[in-house]
Amino acid sequence: MPTHDFIAIGLGPYNLGLACLTEPIEELDGLFLESRPDFDWHPGMLLDFATLQTPFIADLVTLADPTSRYSFLNYLKESGRLYPFYIREIFYQLRSEYNAYCRWAAARLPGVRFGHEVTSVAYDEADGLYTVRAVRPGTGETTEHRARHLVLGTGTPPYVPDACQGLGGDLIHNAHYLGAKAALQDKESITVVGSGQSAAEIYYDLLSDIDARGYRLTWVTRSPRFFPLEYTKLTLEMTSPEYVDYFHALPEDTRYRLEEEQKGLFKGIDADLINDIFDLLYQKTAGGPIPTRLLTNTALTSASYDESRGEYTLGLRHVEQERDFALRTHGLILATGYKYRVPAFLEPVRDRIRWDAHGRFDVARNYSIDVTGRGIFLQNGATQAHSVTSPDLGMGPYRNSWIIRELLGREYYPIEKAIAFQEFGAPEGVIA
Repeated sequence: MPTHDFIAIGLGPYNLGLACLTEPIEELDGLFLESRPDFDWHPGMLLDFATLQTPFIADLVTLADPTSRYSFLNYLKESGRLYPFYIREIFYQLRSEYNAYCRWAAARLPGVRFGHEVTSVAYDEADGLYTVRAVRPGTGETTEHRARHLVLGTGTPPYVPDACQGLGGDLIHNAHYLGAKAALQDKESITVVGSGQSAAEIYYDLLSDIDARGYRLTWVTRSPRFFPLEYTKLTLEMTSPEYVDYFHALPEDTRYRLEEEQKGLFKGIDADLINDIFDLLYQKTAGGPIPTRLLTNTALTSASYDESRGEYTLGLRHVEQERDFALRTHGLILATGYKYRVPAFLEPVRDRIRWDAHGRFDVARNYSIDVTGRGIFLQNGATQAHSVTSPDLGMGPYRNSWIIRELLGREYYPIEKAIAFQEFGAPEGVIA
């Protein structure tokens, strides 16, 4: 059995970026295992109008290696779309276009193995190697692979609120929206629960057809208003090496408090989309009222399902007024986000992993989570340690440059150390 320098588990954009950046490095032999049959990034949310919230330069590789053949611009060139993209002068890719770009890159990488679902990871103290066991879902065949290091990129699965666990019926998480859209639009009423970009995109999409299809449409958000994503330039400096250094050095309890407070920095709604929703509401109501409601300050507290009526009853509470009320709906879409879950396959090596006081990974500055500080690395899933940079696509190449440096023992891609104009911590002594 060959021994790899590293095995990356899960193939989302971050580990795919790692595959692209390590492919030309002869000293590194990496294997990438993904349970799905091919690359498909949030297929249930590939709406025709939806774009990324980061510009095209935040692709898989450019911010680490602008000369890489796996850049988005090279993809456009090879697919004959570079000049149309240039003329369009909107530097935010369509989400479907980003997915196609990632599929294009994945198809060119020799170390990627789709259809390999990792079931367990073991560690051999004698030879200092991890053994990764996987099963091929299509055939039941099991495989074993060995490596000196692991890189976890299993992503964040959809989060379903406790009130809706095991509820029954045909409710969906927004991750499955497009596949369920046709059936939803045949219902008398549809309710979207959620506060972020996905909820806004789905509401806008369903609002577009409301007069033609005749359903009642409600959007319930716990937020006191429809928060725009904070995207000013000095705020964006929080996705910088200096801010990662500052945030990571803070006490654990402070970091956890900030994690909650900073959600608007990466979970808000695109400001243009908020305006588009208003404009569409204005357009739709020009001829009279339409059956739609937007409920802010409203938390979901309970839910039940009447199978005979095919109807949900949602228990809701207006947070500021402290008033309870109920909402009946036939269709229910939970745009309630994603939450990291520790993969079950790590259980055999649990004692080799560092845990913080809150029971989550104790993620080092170099993105390692194991007791040696350079054996197991984590992609994403660490807002409690690396703040808003953890889920930011533009910081993926930066993080991968760090991981590659740890794997090689030397810096291969130059790693930025200071790019921000502002200072995040208190200066020492007296300043003038």
